[in-house]
Formats: sequence, structure tokens, C-alpha cells
Amino acid sequence: MFLTITKKLSWLAMLLVLGFSNPKVTPQKLQTNPSFLNIGLQKYLQSLEKKGFSGTILIAKKGEIIVHNAYGMSDKSRGLKNGKKTIYDIGSVTKQFTAAAILKLEMHKKLSVNDPISKYFVEIPMDKKEITIHHLLTHTSGLVASIGSDYEEISEKDFLHRVFASQLKSDIGEKFRYSNIGYSLLSIIIEKVSGMGYETFLNKELFRPSGMQNTGYRLPNWDSNSIAKGYSKKREHKKPNEEHWGKDGPFLNLMGNGGILSNAEDLFKWHTALLGNAILDKKAKEKYFYPHIPEDASGESFYAYGWVHMPFGPGRTAIWHNGGNGIFFGDFWRFVQEDVAIIVMSNKYRRAKDDVIAEKISTIIL
Repeated sequence: MFLTITKKLSWLAMLLVLGFSNPKVTPQKLQTNPSFLNIGLQKYLQSLEKKGFSGTILIAKKGEIIVHNAYGMSDKSRGLKNGKKTIYDIGSVTKQFTAAAILKLEMHKKLSVNDPISKYFVEIPMDKKEITIHHLLTHTSGLVASIGSDYEEISEKDFLHRVFASQLKSDIGEKFRYSNIGYSLLSIIIEKVSGMGYETFLNKELFRPSGMQNTGYRLPNWDSNSIAKGYSKKREHKKPNEEHWGKDGPFLNLMGNGGILSNAEDLFKWHTALLGNAILDKKAKEKYFYPHIPEDASGESFYAYGWVHMPFGPGRTAIWHNGGNGIFFGDFWRFVQEDVAIIVMSNKYRRAKDDVIAEKISTIIL
């Protein structure tokens, strides 16, 4: 499960040059011209399918969905098109649900993000005993990025042995170093503390209370026709839930760090739920979105808990995360103060082209 989190600063830089540097063209003046915004947005969206985009895009502002479009095919061999309700693999967007589940357990006083992982796992070598849940959430544990491939069958015992036998890539807490297996460890902690399966806990505590009926691994009552097949340049790939999974979903190489299936409508419901305090209270959300650690030395973006926190022009912050596996791609941007959500989901990932769609839309509508 690779993550395509790029700093996305090229388009931001262009926005600053074209808009903010010119006193006659301010964000406020652009916002007061909706006809200009509609035309610009319409032209951009119309160009996407011509350029090969395949997927679904949802844009919402102040609780209202203003764009919900589908492009391309979900199953070429059967002539099925992508639709508004099409289900995609959302990749590492999964991580925000794992992080929210941890914070939900902390709200219930079942754990603390400051707990060392030695509280939940036995026979941890000395070099890893100081790793905390917080370190796993912020990718500052120093653990390797992955153990095995996404669909490799592996037992929990073997997975943990390989994780704890691996060499740390950096000192604990020293710096941001992306680690999928850190989030897999979090999924195990969720199961140990809650006494439920990982997906069962997410479904009970996050998805159902948010009205999300089409998000998960195995639990949703999937209509097979609603799940998109994946496409690359030369191949048609399986639907994500037709890959080699266990009875409860993917194995630990993927569990908790990626691979959850969802659609644009459900992610919009999640955005809406996060605006209130029913799922996560105010204190939990402060931790959830806080810019805990710079992603690199530039300090231009920060990692929160399963989200990226990034300035997006004067006085504005983008909270976002993306992810994919080279076939499917998801990108989820939120501007909380403006109550704007931009959701991009694709079953035919085009590197460097799909990565910037949500950002380009942000520069148009904001």
C-alpha cells in the first residue's frame, strides 16, 4: 500500500503568484463572483474525462453538495459506468478511521495515546519498548514502512515477529517516517482493547453513527455491481474485495493502514459527522487534527493523526489525506472553517495527474 502524499505546493505557489500577490485580485473578491467560479469549475471538470480520469468526484460547501459527478467505467467488460454510488478502494484514507477509533477508545478511558505499545504486546525488544501509540499515529516510531505485500497471507504471530525483529529506520520520536505497519499495530490494539474485530469496532462506533452504510471491508451488504474494478494501462484488475483476503478482510499487511472500501457519499457523511462532536468530542478532535510533526525539514506540511495539516494561503488550513495502491486512488480534502469537502475517488490511477485534482478544485472554489 503506497501513499501518494505529496506536499502539493506547486499549485499553491501558482495561486499565490496569480492571486495573492496582486492586490486587485484577492480571495474575497474571487469568492463574490460565483458565475466566474462556476464557469471555471465547470470547464475544469469537463476536461477531466477527456484527459482519461475514471472515478467519482464530490464537492460540498456549507452542508450542500454542489458537484457530484462520475466519469469512466467501473467494469469495461460488462459495459458498466462509474456512478455516484460506486465503491472504490480508498487506500491510506483508511488511516483516519484507525486514528479516530483509537481516540474513541481514549474517550471511553480504555487507553491513552501516551501508552507504550509494550502495554499491549509481549516480548518487545529493548529498542522498541519506548514506542507509544502517539508515535504510531504520527509515523514517528521509526518502524519500517511495510512488512510483505498487500495481499500476502500472514498470521498475527508471524506479523508481529517480523515487525519487532526489523531494524528501526530512525530513533523513536525523532522524525516523520511513513510506516504502514504502525497503523496495522494500531488495528491490533483496537481489537485487544475493545474485544471486537477491527472492522466491527469501526462499524459500531464510527460508520453506523455517521450514517455510513457503504464503508468497510466485509461487513457492508455489498451489491457486487456497485464495486469498481481497477484498471491500469494494460490490465483489468480484480475488485478489491475479490483479492486474497481473510474471512475478516485483508491480512495485517493492509489491515488498519489501507484497503477500506467506500464511496463519495459516505466520505461526505464522515466529513459532516466530524463537524459535530457526536463521534469525537472537542478534546479528541483537537488531537486528531493537531499538526503534531513536520513531514519534512521545510515545515510546509504536518502530520496529524491520520490526516495531513497544511497551510493553504493566508489564514486557511487544508486538512487532507490521500492514498492508493497504483490502481485505485482516493483523495479527501477538508476546509473546516469554510465547511468545504472535496472528495476524489478513482479506479484508474494516473500518477501526478489524479494527485492534484482535489487541490486544483480547491484553488477554484476557494
